[in-house]
Amino acid sequence: MLQLSPAQIERAIYPVGFYRTKARTILEICRALVDDFGGEVPNDLESLLAFKGVGRKTANLVLTQGFGKPGICVDTHVHRISNRWGYVDTKDAHATEMALRRKLPRQYWLEYNDLLVAFGQTVCLPISPWCSRCPAADYCARRGVTRHR
Repeated sequence: MLQLSPAQIERAIYPVGFYRTKARTILEICRALVDDFGGEVPNDLESLLAFKGVGRKTANLVLTQGFGKPGICVDTHVHRISNRWGYVDTKDAHATEMALRRKLPRQYWLEYNDLLVAFGQTVCLPISPWCSRCPAADYCARRGVTRHR
């Protein structure tokens, strides 16, 4: 990776938002991995969070997907749907992660993000969700839902 130019990385990740900034950040992280960690990705939250550009969602994703360690990746879907269902009552992703860590049984942590991302992209849309198609409709508090199908 360190032999690639920022422009080469930009082309590879072009569909991603802020691809120019992310390309530079990727190179910085790769340099730090080589210089500070002998080329190995650390497998603890604190070390991952120390990298510039790595937040809790990404750090948890690395832990869960890369190392099979328990973690909860909270993206927009997990935050919105967990609150919409009434499972948590939080204002931001960090608070949602902490609430889910307390409430969601640990055995579901690894798969929770994957399930809710797919569900949020197909059924539980941000605006006008498909409540008529939802298998959890009878249990959903529908917080924040003003219009649905």
